[in-house]
Amino acid sequence: MNKHVLIFLMVMPLAISHAYAEEAAGPAVKISGYGTAALTLADTDNAQFARPNQAAGAGRTGRTGIDSNLGLQANVTVNPWLSATVQGLARKDGEDDFGAELAWAFAKAKVSDSFSVRVGRMGLPVFMISDYRNVGYANTMLRPPGEMYSQVPLNSIDGIDATYQFSAGDTSITTQLALGRTKATLATGPASTVQVEGKSIVALNVVAEHGPLTVRFGRAETKLTINDSPSLNTLMGSLRAAGGGYKIAQLGALADALEVKDKKASFTSVGLGLDWNNVLLQSEYAKRKTDSYVSDSTSWYVMGGYRIGAFLPYYSHASLKADGRVNNTVPASCPAGYPAACTPTLRALSAGVDTLAYMRNQLEQSTDSIGVRWDFHRSAALKVQIDRIRPKNGPGLFVQAKPGFHGPVTVAAAAIDFVF
Repeated sequence: MNKHVLIFLMVMPLAISHAYAEEAAGPAVKISGYGTAALTLADTDNAQFARPNQAAGAGRTGRTGIDSNLGLQANVTVNPWLSATVQGLARKDGEDDFGAELAWAFAKAKVSDSFSVRVGRMGLPVFMISDYRNVGYANTMLRPPGEMYSQVPLNSIDGIDATYQFSAGDTSITTQLALGRTKATLATGPASTVQVEGKSIVALNVVAEHGPLTVRFGRAETKLTINDSPSLNTLMGSLRAAGGGYKIAQLGALADALEVKDKKASFTSVGLGLDWNNVLLQSEYAKRKTDSYVSDSTSWYVMGGYRIGAFLPYYSHASLKADGRVNNTVPASCPAGYPAACTPTLRALSAGVDTLAYMRNQLEQSTDSIGVRWDFHRSAALKVQIDRIRPKNGPGLFVQAKPGFHGPVTVAAAAIDFVF
């Protein structure tokens, strides 16, 4: 969507609020917002630290755009059972500049005290903190662990969801089922992006709350497509051309297996939260699977903190591991009697497949983090966090890595989160 249109949508709620303030009757409009002002830097210039799906990150020179954002939300209550919500978000995501996006835009019908339906654009419910992962003030850590939250770069769903809440003894259970589709721009380099599309999304989110304990299960399935990756399209086209030209059927079959076009993808996760007296625990474990070259993966993290007055020091460990390997079925050579160019062509294709397989397994890494949150104001908090990140088999989640980069890397950040 045009950025000017999005910026207009973000400021429009203020105009609506002013207009309705002059009327005694009519829908009630509530304006709220959130934001983070942060400075982030690392101890190396051989690679850049970035949040998931950012094209550029921070090195030895501190940058403000890594962890900073600004969100504005308007809630319009039409009557006791009908309401609407619009949320705009300005941040760096997909491209290396601040852009505005329409994060939410849905109408909600409260069918009963326990059942509601929303239609429009909502948050994609795949993580424990999906609805507020961009709201720094609502989170203990300065940022969600990249090892977990990089696994699904799709943030929203355009469609419909239904939520049903009930109690079982002293346990409150919330079930949410979402259906729809989504598109997103993914950063693939300093000045390159691709468009990813998820069709026929089915997402189930179940949350059980018992006193200070929260347990969550989530499962999302979709048909995934990446259409405009030049390198991937070139490799797939070359495999099919060589397979057809040299009558080697397995090359075409390999291209079909690796291509990301309406391929089944799933994300299954469980989460645990505990907020008991001064003790705070949070953990998630997730599995991503796709029927394409996009790597299957296992990710998890655990975070623990302890409140001391207005201060909350915390520690976290997170891990991301690639599962499975690409089965490179390109023959090493052509049979006798084939054209002289056949074997060199196969070797070039095999190298291309190996590169693809290597790249998908380079994202493995683990992170140890320590930090402290200071709630110095009733609607603002100061956070300081230091991460020790250890990539494996490549650059991990770092971007623009120079040849030979291997880590580990220390990343430091300070941020002020606020809500209004």
